Amino acid sequence: MKVLVIGGVAAGTKAAAKIKRQNRSAEVKILTQSADISYAGCGLPYYVGGMIESREELIVNTPEKYTGLTGVEVVTRCEVTSVNFQAKTVTALCQGQTWLEGYDKLVIATGATPFVPQVEGIRLPGVFTMRTPDDAIALRAYVQDRHCRSAVVVGAGFIGLEIAENLQAQGLAVTVIDAADQILPKIFDPEMAGYARRRLRQNGIRVLTGTPLSEITGTERADGVLAGGSRIGADLVVLAIGIRPATTFLNGSGLVMEKGAIVVDEMMRTNIPDVYAAGDCALVRNQQTHQPQWSAMGSTANITARALACTMTGTETPYGGCLGTGVVRLGEGFNAGRTGLTEAQAREAGYEPITVVCASDDKAHYYPGSSFFMTKLIADRSTHQLLGIQVLGSAVDKMVDIAVTGIAAGMTLEAFNSLDYSYAPPFSTAIHPFVQACLVLENKLSGAMTSMTPADYANGAAKDYQVVDVLPKPTIAGAKWVDLAQVNGPVEGLDRDAKLLLVCNRGRRAYLLQNRLRHFGYTQTVVLEGGVTMNEVKVQFAGAAIPPDEIKRVKGLGCLQDKRYPDRFNVRVITRNGKITSEEQRKIAEAAELFGTGEVTMTTRLTLEVQGVPYANLDALMTFLNDAGLETGGTGSKVRPVVSCKGTTCQYGLIDTFQLSQKLHDLFYIGYHDVVLPHKFKLAVGGCPNNCVKPNLNDLGIVGQRIPEINMAKCRGCQVCQIEKTCPIGAAKLIDGKLQIDADLCNHCGRCVSKCPFKAIEESTYGYKVYIGGRWGKKVAEGKPLSRIFTSEEEVLALVERAILFYRDEGITGERFADTIARLGFDYVEDKLLNGSIDKDSILKKTVVGGAKC
Repeated sequence: MKVLVIGGVAAGTKAAAKIKRQNRSAEVKILTQSADISYAGCGLPYYVGGMIESREELIVNTPEKYTGLTGVEVVTRCEVTSVNFQAKTVTALCQGQTWLEGYDKLVIATGATPFVPQVEGIRLPGVFTMRTPDDAIALRAYVQDRHCRSAVVVGAGFIGLEIAENLQAQGLAVTVIDAADQILPKIFDPEMAGYARRRLRQNGIRVLTGTPLSEITGTERADGVLAGGSRIGADLVVLAIGIRPATTFLNGSGLVMEKGAIVVDEMMRTNIPDVYAAGDCALVRNQQTHQPQWSAMGSTANITARALACTMTGTETPYGGCLGTGVVRLGEGFNAGRTGLTEAQAREAGYEPITVVCASDDKAHYYPGSSFFMTKLIADRSTHQLLGIQVLGSAVDKMVDIAVTGIAAGMTLEAFNSLDYSYAPPFSTAIHPFVQACLVLENKLSGAMTSMTPADYANGAAKDYQVVDVLPKPTIAGAKWVDLAQVNGPVEGLDRDAKLLLVCNRGRRAYLLQNRLRHFGYTQTVVLEGGVTMNEVKVQFAGAAIPPDEIKRVKGLGCLQDKRYPDRFNVRVITRNGKITSEEQRKIAEAAELFGTGEVTMTTRLTLEVQGVPYANLDALMTFLNDAGLETGGTGSKVRPVVSCKGTTCQYGLIDTFQLSQKLHDLFYIGYHDVVLPHKFKLAVGGCPNNCVKPNLNDLGIVGQRIPEINMAKCRGCQVCQIEKTCPIGAAKLIDGKLQIDADLCNHCGRCVSKCPFKAIEESTYGYKVYIGGRWGKKVAEGKPLSRIFTSEEEVLALVERAILFYRDEGITGERFADTIARLGFDYVEDKLLNGSIDKDSILKKTVVGGAKC
């Protein structure tokens, strides 16, 4: 028997190897278009991110190694162009030569190819797809060779989000766009996708949904995209919009296909005798709905290929169908997994779905590194049969795999309750987190818990409810807080017949309160599933009276109350050191018109403020700005936005202020954004001693320096010394016929360099002077320079971090850095910064209370 396999990646190599093992006398040959076979396609994003270091690690088997292991002949760089099913031959183009090959049985495992939209700029350098090792290698090389700082990923499915995470790991600012109105469309229900999107944003990945790609911009190479009516700048673009079955060569051949996918039966047989198909080019069946489903997953490819091989060699092995199982890493310690039907799919399939969204610990809560799962279970209301799961958290695969087994076995929720799952504190909880989710849904089904889903809450179902805050401390602005531990009877201020929405962090405390309140006669309590972790809970205030705690909260987000009005705020927009793009300028102007008075003001620290925003518009404004890649903030006891002059372009600039201030912004304004300090900490970068941005009046200021070096042998003691004439502050003097520079007076502006016609000052050293302890405002303090001039950006960045950590460690709540220095002594602080030991990890673990009032 001669078996020909078209395609040599997952399904093709799996089928060929198994056929050969089942029948050693069979002649098995693989024809594959690529130079590689059996490569780790699912690992490509992790090569881009550097987690997989070399190309060789991506290649599971070389053709030679594979042949040696299996006995299967492999022909690479061989593109099959047509198949004659009657003659049982394939025509291929191999290294420029047309080749005709016969077969007894044929396996089609050609996989899929990336979908590339036909938009302008699609062929520019800097535009990538992600399907083969060469794609990943080219992308990583481009990032490194061109020192890329930003990327746009088109497509918010599994591959797009994996690429986004790995590009971010390489230090790039990443924007993900998708034409759908959510990430992971048709994979996760909207509320779960929404939570994942918020987490991605918190991790620094910008996500824009409802934003179709219309053009890739650039001339010599890609420099951004036009999408959703706006331009997004980027150093590279990755297309991860989706894939299509690689079957165009089979069009008109008589093979039955649907949307390019080859239709097969449960034995992976096509409508043509002796022809089979598996992998991304084949259309399988959904195990639950029994409807055709395209399952372009590596797992499906391997499972179906093995079943195919067994059937072909005499052991009929039906494929039971797919469940749409998938798992994806979205960030450090945050993953997403799912299997079975979504709520919408279950309804379409004729079920009456009931769902719950709940949180459960992923291991013993006291164990180091413990976290939680946010799980959505879908079951049939009448039978309690498990239909699907969607889960976000750490080790989500164990949750999904239990559900796979349960769905395949047709299990009800109750069937899981007493199963003997493994437990030890490092691994799980005493009652498995999957079982906990089942129990919560069982409580909902039985009426032991009455709850509101996040989807219903988002659709306005809580409009007539009073929100009750059940968190350990008052947290939800405008809500009545109830101390759960003190509820031993009716709660003052809560009517027994009132509609009460009970909200806690994730749902458990709200359920416990509901249980107590029911006992005391409360009839209309509802638990908000997922609490404030899953839902963006907003309480409408009566009239214009906004509580002080809420004013304080939004102030921390950069929204400063306008003293003229009780419900109006001026919202501070961060400009990255006073520099934003024209598109961002337009978005800020549009935001001012949509949500404020239409006015935009500038602050002394180079941020912008959208004026007169009603309290009710704050969330919408911040979402609008976030979608444009902008953020609000710049307040609180933390590192404040960096101020920089235009030394990069100014004729007097001695350092690249744009580059240094951007690094300071990324490392300390963004990187230390959640680090609380004793008070605000302001940074400024000046390009030269002109001090246009007053670096010496900041907690830490950096000034560019150019230190002249005199070659006394070339000084002729001219009667009119050009150096003395040039020096703007009189530090250079001709004394006893020789040039001298007063080291105490010279401010290292560098203007004297190259002014002597006899080249007495040609050499100089560029550097950075650092001032600490400056402050302006009600109490002005001029910073004092450290005794050392730094000569590299790396030294300066390290010093800034040491200064912030020192201030966090030895500062006292409410005192500025200037006060800390005055209290401890400049000499002590300087020695600590330049020579002392600073334990970063222990300092960051400290609890510090901030004292900034604005």
